[in-house]
Amino acid sequence: MTRRLLPLLIVLPLTVLCAFPPAEKNIRYVALGDSYTICTGAKQEESWPVLLASDLKKKGIDVTLVANPARNGYTTTDLIEQELPVLETSKPHFVTLCIGVNDWVQGVDSARFKKNFVLILDRVQKTLPDKQKLIVLTIPDFSVTPSGKLYGNGRNISKGLEEFNAIITREAAKRKLKVVDLYPVSKGMANDRTLVADDELHPSAKEYALWEKIILPAAEEMLKK
Repeated sequence: MTRRLLPLLIVLPLTVLCAFPPAEKNIRYVALGDSYTICTGAKQEESWPVLLASDLKKKGIDVTLVANPARNGYTTTDLIEQELPVLETSKPHFVTLCIGVNDWVQGVDSARFKKNFVLILDRVQKTLPDKQKLIVLTIPDFSVTPSGKLYGNGRNISKGLEEFNAIITREAAKRKLKVVDLYPVSKGMANDRTLVADDELHPSAKEYALWEKIILPAAEEMLKK
């Protein structure tokens, strides 16, 4: 007759169990970009990153906007030098990225833009615990605003931005990142003056709210996974 072996039950002391705290549920969100992310032309509480965090909370996703280091006029170089250090110290779980319009305005060529954009994607993904928790936004078409054409320097603004947006879309696709296309919805500013800020260049709070409504579903789907 063989002896039946009983399973070994290991009881951990309370002090050991307490050494394993519950996983953090709050999602730390950082918004990277330029005037389109700091939302020049609207109040802070009307900015789409603030609205996004608020609406995600309403949907049961605990998101906190911990940093928005975007600034008026920032290029990809500015983002690398000024925003990425903020990103890395903020310990984010989720990031949105909208950059490139000022590169084009300042005459940065597509090769240089691509190099900087790739560097940014690499650094952001390296910082994130989950490399896919990054939403990339295309550049809106500012040429449709009353003052937009003043910033083209004789160039075809829409064509130039489409070229940069193609780079943004391709590089994001290589990494299987979610892209939200702001370019088509921004065209609405051409026919509705209420969608343009008082400076006749930037979007109004109403336009930013439209952007948030198309970013929200992508963020909700991503963060519920």
